[in-house]
Amino acid sequence: MKKITVNASRVYDIHIGDGLLGEAGALVRDAVAGGHVAAIISDDIVWGLYGKRLAETLEGSGYRVVEYVISHGEIFKNGDNFLRILNFLALKKLARTDVVVALGGGVVGDLAGFVAASYMRGVPFVQIPTTLVAAVDSSVGGKTAINLAAGKNLAGAFYQPNIVICDTSLLSTLTQQAFREGCTEVIKTGALGDATLFESLETPIKQQLEGVIARCVEIKRDIVTQDEFETGNRKLLNYGHTVGHAIELLSGYETPHGYAVAAGMAIVTRAAARLGICGEDCLQSVLRMLRLYGLPENTDYDAESLAEACLSDKKRDGQSLTMVFPARIGECILKKVPACELEGIISMGLEEM
Repeated sequence: MKKITVNASRVYDIHIGDGLLGEAGALVRDAVAGGHVAAIISDDIVWGLYGKRLAETLEGSGYRVVEYVISHGEIFKNGDNFLRILNFLALKKLARTDVVVALGGGVVGDLAGFVAASYMRGVPFVQIPTTLVAAVDSSVGGKTAINLAAGKNLAGAFYQPNIVICDTSLLSTLTQQAFREGCTEVIKTGALGDATLFESLETPIKQQLEGVIARCVEIKRDIVTQDEFETGNRKLLNYGHTVGHAIELLSGYETPHGYAVAAGMAIVTRAAARLGICGEDCLQSVLRMLRLYGLPENTDYDAESLAEACLSDKKRDGQSLTMVFPARIGECILKKVPACELEGIISMGLEEM
């Protein structure tokens, strides 16, 4: 097992290893002082696989367990479910010392985290990621949110968990598509922060799962520690996400997050190569890695539609948008792009080189 400590506004540990779900009750009890009730938030797929086991280990550590199960899918990370869960917690009489436990992927973690941040102005919160995306990215760093009709993650809060418990064995039940989505986030992390990690991905991620997750978490931990509230370099973690979120929005969230971000990475990297920000070798490395993991390199949406959708993104700052471009493998830069230039830049990225 690996343990990584995050020194943010709340100091907490991330535990990574095989078989940790059975130890979750003891780990939560150690991390969260007091409390009598544990409210598990999960989705209908994950609950059927792992909900009973989690409930049993929490009960074994003295918690009374209640659960709220949502339908799976990005479209259910919405305001309706947010309010329903808040009302559920109130009906179950959760106190400020009780704990909200997210059991699932990024949708569940984001939604449950925003609930935990909002209920009674903040209650203890535990992340138990069950997807590779959540393990390497969304469960770490304290971003919580729901989607609005205008765009993704437009309502939320920065709210650090009390503990993250990543049982790598839970990833064994992921579909090929879901695992590939997580591979996007791993590729992204290597491309923006660690060339050695990026190069190591020539060996299949499944063969080095614990080490890859731990390295991705370390990179994100270091960035979050420096810029917890995303006023500067934390924006680097959005490599591929601005265009990726636009693709998700235009598809009505039918395009999976990881696939949309993969296409977004390819698009901004092609644009970066045409603008002289990165070399052709960087572009080809990114495209080769996406191909290796069966991820998309483009989208059928046109530049005008993508640019309009991008301008609803929360990263917009007045009449400009901060975009992330690769300079070389292992290093990305932030560049403010005027809204009037965005369509042209996206158009450069859509055109195959």
